[in-house]
Amino acid sequence: MKIKFLFIVFSLFLIISCKKEEKKVIPPQKINVYQIVPKTVPIYEEFVGQIYGEKDIPIRARVEGFLEEIHFNEGSRVKKGDLLYVIDPAPFQEAVVGKQSMVAQANTLVIQTESDLKRVKPLAEMDAVSIRELDMAQAQRDASISSLKAANAELNIAEINLSYTRILSPIDGIIGRTLAREGEFVGKDPNPVILNTVSNINTIRVQFFLSENEYLRAARAYANESNNKIERNNDRVVVQLILSDGSLYDQIGKIDFIDRNVDSSTGTILLQASFPNPKGIIRPGQFARVKLKIMDVKDAIIIPQKCLTELQGQYSVLVVNAENKVETVQVTIGEKIPGFTIIKDGLKSGDQLILEGLQKARPGMEVIPVVTEYENKSTNKQ
Repeated sequence: MKIKFLFIVFSLFLIISCKKEEKKVIPPQKINVYQIVPKTVPIYEEFVGQIYGEKDIPIRARVEGFLEEIHFNEGSRVKKGDLLYVIDPAPFQEAVVGKQSMVAQANTLVIQTESDLKRVKPLAEMDAVSIRELDMAQAQRDASISSLKAANAELNIAEINLSYTRILSPIDGIIGRTLAREGEFVGKDPNPVILNTVSNINTIRVQFFLSENEYLRAARAYANESNNKIERNNDRVVVQLILSDGSLYDQIGKIDFIDRNVDSSTGTILLQASFPNPKGIIRPGQFARVKLKIMDVKDAIIIPQKCLTELQGQYSVLVVNAENKVETVQVTIGEKIPGFTIIKDGLKSGDQLILEGLQKARPGMEVIPVVTEYENKSTNKQ
């Protein structure tokens, strides 16, 4: 019985050994790799900004009164000098008439005092009247002239106030929603003082804020490029605009204003960029993201983000070494750009990273690397 058991065990051993001999060795498989080539990489950052028109002019009621007429369609285009509003002119017309009457009276007084002075002068020369009477006549004439000037000034003010009852557009642009309707009393709080706003949107302004550190980094980068301050080279700063729907605006802007100081309460500095708006698509009040180049990283080691593996804050990549074997390399990452990551430490020029089949590749596996160009399919390419 014992001999029979040993025979069975020996037979099984022979069968297993034969199967191992029959097992074929799998040859190395081709695998796509990304080969590192250092390059200069622009680093962009995005900042939330608010949009304004090139000119946003408030339309004010500069005198008080009842709004009688509105001469525009809300949201329409208006031209400079177009009549927009009419405030009841009657009280101001009456004021003008009253001031005209005062001017006439003052003018009559001037004529009278001129006549008195002309009559007194010859008599004073003949000593027929005293010098005191001559001085009084001269003073009355001078006072009447001053009264006439004052009356004319008051008439001018009354006429100016009357002109304010007809409110004209100060610029060409688009007018917004009216804040007062016909019949309302305007020009005094709480009723509307600002009746509307006209905006010129042929060019739009975007105001946004940089932190102090972001500003210093950008300023140093541009200063190193030209040995001049960033404020003197705003035209060289490429600015792009990302709209609220995520689309990239098709016009390039430029920085045209950097505030003189950093706000001590927020630690930020205000910048303004201008963009052409030929189609009138962008409107004041919108929010958008400003895409601004902060710096250029020269000879940067960049790799596709899909090559990176992250575990507990540590990053690694699979590299094909000189023996065409896969090995794991720990890396230190830097700035991220769409589809790519800059590597600060761990990789060098010429290294080949496994681009596809990361799940199948294992350290120590022998492969046939096939260098492949990586196409960045990010929607917002830099």
